This record gives sequence, C-alpha cells and structure tokens, in this order.
Amino acid sequence: MRPAPFPPTARETSRLGSSIRFILLIVAFALGSALSGSFAAHAGERSWVGTWMASPQPVWKPDFALPTKIPQSLKNQTIRQIVRVSLGGDRVRLVFSNAYGDQPLKIGAASVGLAGENGAVEPATIRKVTFGGKDGILVLPGAPAVSDPLDLTVETQAKLAISLYLPDETPLTTFHWDGRQTAWFGSGDLTGAGDFVATATTDARMFLTEVRVETRNDGAVVVVGDSITDGNGATVDSDTRWSDFLAKRLAPDHIAVLNAGISGGRLLQDKMGVNVAARLQRDVFSQPGLKAVVLLIGINDISWPGTDFAAAQQRPTLDDMIAGYQQVVAQARANNVRLVGATLPPFEGALSGTPLDDYYHPDKDALRQEVNRWIRESGAFDAIVDFDAVLRDPDHPARLIPAFDSGDHLHPGDEGNRAMADAIDPGVLLGR
Repeated sequence: MRPAPFPPTARETSRLGSSIRFILLIVAFALGSALSGSFAAHAGERSWVGTWMASPQPVWKPDFALPTKIPQSLKNQTIRQIVRVSLGGDRVRLVFSNAYGDQPLKIGAASVGLAGENGAVEPATIRKVTFGGKDGILVLPGAPAVSDPLDLTVETQAKLAISLYLPDETPLTTFHWDGRQTAWFGSGDLTGAGDFVATATTDARMFLTEVRVETRNDGAVVVVGDSITDGNGATVDSDTRWSDFLAKRLAPDHIAVLNAGISGGRLLQDKMGVNVAARLQRDVFSQPGLKAVVLLIGINDISWPGTDFAAAQQRPTLDDMIAGYQQVVAQARANNVRLVGATLPPFEGALSGTPLDDYYHPDKDALRQEVNRWIRESGAFDAIVDFDAVLRDPDHPARLIPAFDSGDHLHPGDEGNRAMADAIDPGVLLGR
C-alpha cells in the first residue's frame, strides 16, 4: 500500500496560496486586458446600417381611385431621386428593388453624390455605383440589387442625389407612391451630370429602396405604418415626417431611423402595398443592427370598408384587429426585436369634401377607441406611445388639435409630426 501523504506544513501552505494568488492575478489581468480591448474595439467599431429607406409597393391597376403619378414605362431615361440620410458615414451602399416586377430589371448605370439644388449634384462628389465591379446589373423578378461599397463621406442628415439610368424599355412595376420628395426624369444617361436637365417630375420613388452607410452606430429603429407615418400631410421636399424629427433626436446617440410607412397601408388587407405582416421580414427584420420597431397601423382597416377604396369589404371587428396585431407581435418576438405599439390618432371630419367623404363615421371612431384601449391595456407590446393623447384636441377629443392638423383632419402637418417625435422617450423606445 502507498503510504498516506503527510499534511503540508504551514510554510508550504503559505507558498501554495501565494502561487495560486499570483496565477489568479495574471489570469485576471489577461482577461481584463482582453475585455477592455474588446470593449474599446466595440466602442469604435464601424459597421453597416440602414440610414434611409422607402418600402417598395406594387403599381396598382388604372381602376383604382388614386393615380400612380409615374409613367407606365421608361426607355433611355435617367431618374434622379433625393434622400436625406439619418446617420452619416464614410462608405455608402445602395439597394434597388424589383420586388414586384415580372421580368428582369436592367440597370444600365447608377451614381450617387451630395445633392445640390433642384436636382443638381456637387460634381466633385459624384461616384459611379457598381454591382460586382460592373456598371450595370440585371435584377431578377422579386429580387433586390445591393451595390458595391463606395467611398463617399456623408454627414449626418445630409442629402444624397441618386441617379438611375434605364437603357431599355422598362415597366415601372415597383415604386413608392408617397415619396414627399421631388424626383426628376431626364433623357439619356445623366448619371454623371452635375446639373440635371429634367423632362418631367414626380414626388413618387422608383426602384430605390434603401441607402446604407458604414459608420460607428448603435443600430437602427424602424417605424412601420400607413400614410401618417409615410408623411402624407408633411410639406413636400422639407423632410418633416415624424420619422425625420425622430432621426434628428436619435442621431447624437448614433441610432439610425428608417421609415417603413406605406400610404394606404393596412394591417389586414393588401392594396396600396401588401399587409404589414407580409412585409415585415423584408422591410423590417432584415435591417442590420435592428434595435426596435414602432408600429402605427390600423386606421385604414377601420375606415376604408364601404368607401370607394374598398366598397365590397366589411369592416373588421375588434377581434380581427387584435388577431392582426398579435401576429406582428409574434414575429417581433421570434426575431428578438423590441416592439412599441402606437395608438391611432383621432380623425373626425377626415377627408370631408373629397370623394372619400365617408372615411369617418362615429361607429368607425368607436372601433378606433376600442383598438386604442387594447393597445394601452393588453400588455402585448414591449412599450406603447400614445399618439392619440398627443394629437387629440382637449376640447374635442375626436378631432386633431388644429395646430397639428395638415388640413384634411386625418394627417398631422409638420408641427403635428414634430409633436409625435417629441412624445417618444428614447429610453422607453430602446428599453434602456
């Protein structure tokens, strides 16, 4: 049998303890240095983030009540579009979409530069956009086209002019109807031109869906909704949507804000865009660095049925609306994204004196208030923002405050949009 070991002496025990403490100190120092380096690297890390977007929509048929504001097709023409970024950066990528095309989209050339006045670009800043090193690309039906990274220093809140040349006969099947920004059409390839000789204009957007920048950032917030979010009621060419004001507030925190609103958008139905649940993966959850989503949707579901926009449809019930919201909540949970629900603003008198004079009805408003009660009290969302409380007239709660009304009694104007953005607590929004 092996003899039992003698117990260590006091001196040996002391030496052993000193050795262990020395080793632990070395390990702790090494771990601390590694973690400190990791945190320092993260603090200065530059990564790609979306800095602007416009959700793609399918072009509707001529029998719909609203005009598309764009030609059916273009050939040998350039489109120049202006965007205001939320965060700046040193490198840029563009995303074009053929989401609703039934044939390949041929991009002959594209460029980007810092925007001047009336469609002009600062000549020294014009950069040729390439795709896999080539000037053009054939974008398959249903697919996006992501450009190569290009060096261009863009300041936060700067405006970019993006030019797209279409050499062949090209049906305009994928667009964004309510761009709230002038876009220019011109003959031939004008992608390298500083000044732009326009043959026509529109305030819709075509094929361009996203701008990304490489920069130090702490992620992105996406706002999802209908025309109130898309900016209908905001002054054209002024960047006064509520998302624009929110972007200015969050820029010092290095948070980008992306607007995924679609005018006419609905929770439960398609028309001027697919229903919200059907586009969340493409428009929202695919965004790099996504931190939170604000959802403001539902007033068109309540008010369209029975009007010229949806004459044969029945108004949804409260249970129908709740089921739709719960599907959005479920998708957000599955993608580990914070979801902030927004109450529906008041709309008495909405669109009076127009062909949609029947958009408002007291029964519709009763359903809106039931929906708002559920949004406030259900606990389904991670947080809420009470836009109804922000925008309603204290003396007439079914109406917008006159100073916040764009004039159609449905869409907030510039000051209403500012009030909406100011009502959002960044800490609540981001869960800090």
